[in-house]
Amino acid sequence: MRKPKIVILGAGYGGLLTTVRLQKLIGVNEADIVLVNKNDYHYETTWLHEASAGTMHHDKVRYDISNVIERSKVDFVQDTVVEINKDEKKVILEKGEVNYDYLVIALGGEPETFGIKGLKEYAFGITNVNSSRQLREHIEYQFATYNMEAEKNDNRLSIVVGGAGFTGIEFLGELTNRIPELCHEYDVDFHKVKITCVEAAPTVLPGFDPELVNYAVSTLERKGVEFLIGTAIKEATPGAILVGKGDEEPYEIKAETVVWAAGVRGNAIIEKSGFEAMRGRVKVNPDLRAPGFDNVFIIGDSSLVINEEINRPYPPTAQIAMQQGELVARNIAALIRNKSELESFTFDNKGTVCSLGEDDAIGVVFGKKLTGAKASFMKKVVDNRALYMIGGAGLVMKKGKFKVF
Repeated sequence: MRKPKIVILGAGYGGLLTTVRLQKLIGVNEADIVLVNKNDYHYETTWLHEASAGTMHHDKVRYDISNVIERSKVDFVQDTVVEINKDEKKVILEKGEVNYDYLVIALGGEPETFGIKGLKEYAFGITNVNSSRQLREHIEYQFATYNMEAEKNDNRLSIVVGGAGFTGIEFLGELTNRIPELCHEYDVDFHKVKITCVEAAPTVLPGFDPELVNYAVSTLERKGVEFLIGTAIKEATPGAILVGKGDEEPYEIKAETVVWAAGVRGNAIIEKSGFEAMRGRVKVNPDLRAPGFDNVFIIGDSSLVINEEINRPYPPTAQIAMQQGELVARNIAALIRNKSELESFTFDNKGTVCSLGEDDAIGVVFGKKLTGAKASFMKKVVDNRALYMIGGAGLVMKKGKFKVF
C-alpha cells in the first residue's frame, strides 16, 4: 500500500511543532512527512522586537531547521508556497509542486496596513529577520549621520511607532534601552531624541489588565516615550506621518523613522487558494480542520478560533499556535491509524507576559499579576519553554535566555 503523505506548510511556531511531534508519533512505515518553508531556518517571531531595536543580534533569534527535525523521517523542502490546489490535493511552489494526502497550513501572518496610504512604502515593519535587520541598521544610520551634517536634521532623531499592542510596546521597551547607548556611541544629545507612539484604540495594550497597562505606560513615559492614544495614522509620507483623532483635521509629525506594528492578518495564500476567510483567517472546526475538508488543517495566524467566553477570536499568539500544533499532530496520527474520533482544540492560557526591556516586564501568569524583574524572569521562562518544546534541552542551551537581572 502507498504511504499517505503529510505536507506541512510553514516552519513557524505551529508548523515546526507539528513536524517535531509527528516525527515522534508516526513511524517511517506509516506516512511520509514533508515540511515546506521559505527559509532553511526558523525564527522566534516574539524576539524580533529585540533584533529590531539592536539589543539582540539577529542571528540569536533564529536556528537551522535541520537542527530540530530528523531527516530520516522528514523531507525538508526549501521553497515558497504560491497556491494550494485543493481539488487536486497539490501545493504549487515557486520551484515545483508537492502532492498531499493530509495538509497542515501554518504559513503565518502578514502585516495589515488597513489601506493607510504610504505605509507600505515609507514605514518599517517588524515581520521577519531581514526586516528587523533593516530597521536596526536604519536607526543606527540616523544617529551616525546626525552629527556629520553641517545643518543638523532633528527629524533623524524622531521615531514614530504605530501601534501600542504587544509588538509596539515590546519594541518601545527595547528601543528606550538602546537609545542611551546610541547617543553615547554617536555623541548625540539624548534630549534631542523624540519617540512617539500612536495608537488608534482608546488604550495601550487593549484587553490587558488596566493596572499593568498603567505600569507599562508610566515606565515608557519616564524613558521618553510620548503616547498619542485614540489617534490614528492617516497617511505616511517621506519623512513624516499625518495623524488625527476621528474626523479632526490631521496634523503632521516629522520623523525619519516610522515603524508600523499595529496590524496582522492571515496569509494571502489562504484567500488566493479559495478558502473562505476573514482577512486571511479561516474560522476552523473544533478539530482545527478547514470547514468542508477532512484532510486540511489550518493553524497559527491564518486560523481563527473563537473564545466562547467573550464570543471573540483569540488573538494570534505563539502560545496558541504551539498548542494547535500539538493537537494537529495527534489528530493526523489518529486519521492515519483510521481512528474516527479527533480531539477538539481548547486553548489553555498559561499566562501572558509583555516585555518592557531586558529587565522589566508586565504579565499575568497563572492568574497572578507580575511587574518588573519577576515578570521579566517569567518572560525568559516562556521564551525558553518554546525552545524546549521544539528542540529540547540542547536548543535551550544554545539559544536560550539566561540573564535574570
